[in-house]
Amino acid sequence: MESHGNKVVVAIVTMVLGLAIGGGVGYAAGNMNTNDTKSNSSTSMSMDDESDGVTVGGAKMVKDKDIVDNAVNAKNVTTVVSLVQKAGLVDTLKSDGPFTVFAPDNDAFAKLPSETVASLQEEANVEQLKTILTYHVVPGTYTSADLKVMAQKGEALTTVQGQMLMPVLKDNAVKLMDASGNTIDIETTDVISSNGVTHVVKSVMMPKS
Repeated sequence: MESHGNKVVVAIVTMVLGLAIGGGVGYAAGNMNTNDTKSNSSTSMSMDDESDGVTVGGAKMVKDKDIVDNAVNAKNVTTVVSLVQKAGLVDTLKSDGPFTVFAPDNDAFAKLPSETVASLQEEANVEQLKTILTYHVVPGTYTSADLKVMAQKGEALTTVQGQMLMPVLKDNAVKLMDASGNTIDIETTDVISSNGVTHVVKSVMMPKS
């Protein structure tokens, strides 16, 4: 079983490294607030009145709901929600936090072989699944403005999994560089929940194996 699980991780890393990702985070000391303009989002997110939150995947994200309760209503992140449930991480992401979550959209998982995603949902591979998912979660609240400042300073974020993510600036847009050297586009920024913030990303990010 262990070797099978390792093969799954290797397969995912191989696939992600092979993706043609278009150029567009330890826990840094304290959060930083700036007045920088937030990066543009894709058509999957529309900004209504900021005080009312944003719409993601056809659903209004409400600031008094937690990260999970908001995510379950968004049609474009159903795969990662399913995997979070399978990994037993729902209670963690519903806790006080705060957390910053980089949630891959459904298209990010669609880049991987369907059998790979299916394998991740097998009971035998739950630890590998947790490793990948917790690499997408950072303690603390980091808005797009915070990430931009960190990118300008060359600062990194430490994930719950323990490895690093680097905010980077390309063409004046904030992107992420994972531990495997992939540059990840952020599709939707600053989805504010009661226990943190979510940024929807376009690729599954990979820790070093």
